[in-house]
Amino acid sequence: MTIGIVGLGLIGGSLAKAYKRNQDITVLGYDIDESTVEFAQLAGDIDGVLTPDRLAECDLALISTYPQASMDYLEAHADEFSKTGIVMDCVGVKQAMCDFAFPLAAAHGFTFVGGHPMGGTQFSGLKYAKANMFDRAPMVIVPPVYDDAAFLARVKSLLKPAGFGPISVTTAKQHDEMIAFTSQLCHIVSNAYIKSPTAGTHRGFSAGSYRDLTRVAWLNPDMWSELLLDNRENILSELDGLLENLNQYRDALANADQPALRELLDEGRKRKEQIDG
Repeated sequence: MTIGIVGLGLIGGSLAKAYKRNQDITVLGYDIDESTVEFAQLAGDIDGVLTPDRLAECDLALISTYPQASMDYLEAHADEFSKTGIVMDCVGVKQAMCDFAFPLAAAHGFTFVGGHPMGGTQFSGLKYAKANMFDRAPMVIVPPVYDDAAFLARVKSLLKPAGFGPISVTTAKQHDEMIAFTSQLCHIVSNAYIKSPTAGTHRGFSAGSYRDLTRVAWLNPDMWSELLLDNRENILSELDGLLENLNQYRDALANADQPALRELLDEGRKRKEQIDG
């Protein structure tokens, strides 16, 4: 099996390291930063450089760059991908990617599958990549067809060496609606929360709650601004709901209304127990 990886940052680098745990798999890698590719080769994370003429060798080509850069790469190399392999992106939004890539793939005779590896850290770059990043982690895929069991089994087989746990098959629309809540809203809230003037003097007064809430404030602003704008309608809907809920807490506090505040807190506790308890 030959795996090609475009973009050797945190996600692409971790995928390379994961696949390289299997000595029977050849991993080819490309990054716009040549020094990153050189380092990946020296570290044994990849077996060689993924040049355009080697794209046809890839049973699975994983495009792990920013949204627009992923689209640009797909378009630039549409005629060079394997006609029997699979091309999959690793971008955190799927509607924009799939709307662009599905017709492109059909026109140029390659197979595209939308993908979203559900793992990562607040850091970026190859130096933070880990071979076990995706061990037992969820993977979401958006295939071009949903009624071909053999095709889906093949996709899952290609992803298996990376260590993924449950693999969910969904639509681009449903993915983006869910990810607006489970990931993107969390990053906005964390990033906004840390801007409090009080944050500068938190040491000695903070523990797990602070760490949990602020971890993803340490994000890549270039990448996240692209992701958020690509999914802005779903995020705006989630933000509007959150602001409405927060205003209820604010009103109860402003009015010193302990029964109302207690009810709001109990509603949230019950909701958490209902969903995750």
